[in-house]
Amino acid sequence: MTDPRPGGGRPIEDYALISDRHTGALVGTDGSIDWLCRPRFDSPAVLGRLLDPDAGHWSITPAAPYRTERAYAGETFVLRTTFTTGTGTAVLTDALALGPATEAGRIRLAARAPIATIRVIECTAGELDADFAFRPRPEYGLVNPIFTRVPGGVLATGGPARFVLTSPVDLDFSDAGATARLHLKAGEKLHFCVQTADLAQDPPPAWTPEAVAAAMDETLIGWQDWHDAHPDWDGPLAPLVKRSVLVLEALRYQPTGAIVAAPTTSLPEAVGAGRNWDYRYSWVRDASFTVQALAEAGCHGEAVEFFEFMTRAAAHYQPEQPLQIMFGIGGEHDLSERELGHLAGWRGSKPVRVGNAAWLQPQLDVYGELLDAAWHLRGHLQGLDEPARRFLTGIADAAADQWEQPDQGIWESRGEPRHYVYSKLMCWTALDRAVKFADRLDAADRARDWAAERDRVREAIETHGWNPRVGAFCAAFGDDDLDASVLAMPASGFLPGGDERLKSTVDVIDARLRDERGLLRRYETGTDGLDGAEGSFVMCTFWLAQALALTGRPDRAEAAFALAADCANDLGLLSEEVDTATGSMLGNFPQAFSHIGLINAAIAIRDARRAGPGRLPSVP
Repeated sequence: MTDPRPGGGRPIEDYALISDRHTGALVGTDGSIDWLCRPRFDSPAVLGRLLDPDAGHWSITPAAPYRTERAYAGETFVLRTTFTTGTGTAVLTDALALGPATEAGRIRLAARAPIATIRVIECTAGELDADFAFRPRPEYGLVNPIFTRVPGGVLATGGPARFVLTSPVDLDFSDAGATARLHLKAGEKLHFCVQTADLAQDPPPAWTPEAVAAAMDETLIGWQDWHDAHPDWDGPLAPLVKRSVLVLEALRYQPTGAIVAAPTTSLPEAVGAGRNWDYRYSWVRDASFTVQALAEAGCHGEAVEFFEFMTRAAAHYQPEQPLQIMFGIGGEHDLSERELGHLAGWRGSKPVRVGNAAWLQPQLDVYGELLDAAWHLRGHLQGLDEPARRFLTGIADAAADQWEQPDQGIWESRGEPRHYVYSKLMCWTALDRAVKFADRLDAADRARDWAAERDRVREAIETHGWNPRVGAFCAAFGDDDLDASVLAMPASGFLPGGDERLKSTVDVIDARLRDERGLLRRYETGTDGLDGAEGSFVMCTFWLAQALALTGRPDRAEAAFALAADCANDLGLLSEEVDTATGSMLGNFPQAFSHIGLINAAIAIRDARRAGPGRLPSVP
C-alpha cells in the first residue's frame, strides 16, 4: 500500500478517533497514531505527524502491501483495524485506557483513567511482518527525547513529560526513536502500552501483557456500559445517532464536563488558504444545540454537566460587558492565539495555530444559546443556586441592553461587525426564555421589561432582517447576502413552522447556498473578511434538514439529511467541512458541531413523521 499523503497529509477521512475523555488520538488506516496531546485535549501534541512529518507518531504497519478494514468494537471507542497481506491477516486493537468505569454502583467513565495508550496486535491467519516505530516529539515536535532501556520496555525522556513504552519484544532505538520488525504467526499476540508521566513523577513501571489485556477489557466494558445505561434510539437513523452521541461523550472532558469542538488544531477549511484554527476549546455557541441533542438522546446528566460547566466558566460575567464566547476545557479564559512556525501544516497549510483569537470577539448570540440551554433542561435542573440565578438574570439583561449593537456573528468573522440576523434572533431567544423562566430565576419583577424588549427585537428582525427582494431573512440587517445560521429560526420558535416567510427563507437558502454536491456553504463567498473560499459546512446541511422538517417538508428533510450523513467516513465520523471539488474532508476532526447537527436533524425528522401529513412538529 502506497503512502496516501500527497503534500504531507494523510486524508482526514482515513483517521479514527480513540478517547479516554481526557484527550483524543487519531489513528490512520495504516496503523499510525498521528495525533495525540497529553494529558489534556488542549495540551501540546506529543504525536503530531498530522501536521508535520517530523512531529511524532507511533505506527504498527504491515511490512508488505496490505488491505485495511476497520470498525469500532460494539458501541465503544476501541478501534480494531484488520490488515490482510499476501501471507496473513492481523488485527490491531487500539484504545486510550479508561480505567475502572464503575464507582459505588455508578458509571463514572474515565474518572480514573491511567493516562495510557494501549495497542494489541494479533495474527489471526497465516503469518506476516509488521514495522513498529515509536517516535514521540513533545511540544508540537520541538523535543526529540532520549531513549533508555528499562525492565519490560524503554523510557523516553525529554521536555515536560516522560514516556514508558511497554514492549514484549526487544526494540532498537536511536535519536530517531524506538523501532522493531515484528514477525507474527497465527495465534500470536503482542501487547504494547505507553504511559505518560510528568517530570514531578517517578516513571511508572512497564505493564505486563496481562495488565495491558486487563486495561483493554476495562475500556471495552466501560464504553459499552455507558452506552447501555442510556435509552436506545429507535428508527432507521439509529446507528448514525448512536455513534454521534458516543462522539460527544468521547469529546467531553471528564474532569469538568466541557465538550471540545474538535480534538485537533489547524486542519484547514481550505488547503493553503490560511483558514486554520484551534478547536480544542468549548464554545458557548454550541450550548443550546448540544444540550438539546444530549437531552433528546437520553443523556440528561451529561447535558446538565455541560450546562453547569458553561455557567461556572462564565460566572465572573459583568452584564455591561460582552460575554466571552468560548473557554478552555478547564474553564480558562485567556486563549491567546500564536503560530507554530516550525510546523509544515497539513498538506502545507500554514500557519499552524494554537489558541484562538476569537475569544476576544463580541458575539451576541451567546446569550440566547445559554438561556435556551437552561430552558431545554428545565425539567432536569434540580434547583438553581443563587449565583446561577444571578448569572442567568444578568445574561437576559445583557441581551436586552446589547441587542442593538453590531457583532462578529456566529461564524467569528474577522471582518467588520454587522447587525447579523442570527445574533438578533438569539437575543430574542434569550429574552423569550427569560420571560418563561422568570419565576425559576426569582426575577418575576423583570419579566415585563424583558417581554417589552423581546417585542422590540422581533419588530427589528421582521422589519430589517426580512428582505422582500430576496424573499428571505438575510444574513444581516439591510443586506442581500445569505447566511445558513438563519436556518435556526424554525427551531427557536420565533415564527410558526407554517409561516410563509420562514418557508421561503429555507427555500432560498437551500437554492443559493448549495454547492454542486447538494451540501450547504455557511455563507456567500467574500463576507467573512478572509481570503479565499472554504468548503461546504456539514452542520449547515443538517440545519437545512432540521428546518425542512420543522416547516413541514419531511421528505426533503430526509434527502438533505442523507447528503450530510454520507459525508461521514467508514466509522461514522464527521469533519467540519467538505471539499466541494473532491468530496474529501476538511477542517478539524471529528467535529462535535457536525454530530450535534446530525442528532438534532434526526430528532426533527422523527417528530415530523410522528406528527403526520399536514401537521407540524412542536418546538420548545
